[in-house]
Amino acid sequence: MKKLRQRVQSLLINSFALPSDVILELPRITVIGQIHVYIENHQGLATYSDTELKLKINKGYVQIKGKSFVLKMMLPEEILLEGTITEVKFLPN
Repeated sequence: MKKLRQRVQSLLINSFALPSDVILELPRITVIGQIHVYIENHQGLATYSDTELKLKINKGYVQIKGKSFVLKMMLPEEILLEGTITEVKFLPN
C-alpha cells in the first residue's frame, strides 16, 4: 500500500506539475539571512520562547533556535519568525 501511495504521489507531481511540498504534506521553510524564518504547511505550535520555536509537522517537528525571537505573523498554517536564527533542525517523531 505504501509503494502504491508513493507511485501515485510521484505521478501527481510529475504529470500535473504540482509542488512536491503540497502533495507530500511537507513544510516549506524560507530563511532570510539570520533574521527571518517563514514556515508554511505546519500543523501547530508546540513550543515558543524568545530562544526556541518548535512546530509540529507531518513526520515530527521543526525546531528553530536563536535569540530575541518575535512572532511577526501567525496563521493556521503559516508563521513568520523574526530574531537571530542560529539553528534549524528536523526532529522525527
